[in-house]
Amino acid sequence: MEAEGLDWLLVPLHQLVSWGAAAAMVFGGVVPYVPQYRDIRRTQNADGFSTYVCLVLLVANILRILFWFGRRFESPLLWQSAIMILTMLLMLKLCTEVRVANELNARRRSFTAADSKDEEVKVAPRRSFLVL
Repeated sequence: MEAEGLDWLLVPLHQLVSWGAAAAMVFGGVVPYVPQYRDIRRTQNADGFSTYVCLVLLVANILRILFWFGRRFESPLLWQSAIMILTMLLMLKLCTEVRVANELNARRRSFTAADSKDEEVKVAPRRSFLVL
């Protein structure tokens, strides 16, 4: 009799735990990239981040979505793949912007240094060698 009386509490609690686990599954893969994204944006330096990781995760998640069309699996895994694809595209966009900006700044610095009249441009002396 007691178990029947607690059904009003256990059923919604079970549903809440199920939804919480699904949400953790969907967004759990994105969580490690949030501090990394913020750090790259703050420092404007993407040297420590490998774009190959994004490539591998993009391919894996695209293959998982394609597999879903052939053999259906749980929808939280499908949503996780879609969100991971969006996350990897955002990370690639940020890394590309940062790296292009850094390369442009480096080129501008070297260009202005070569044109500066204050600096002496040193050319290596030419040496002629006799070949016997």
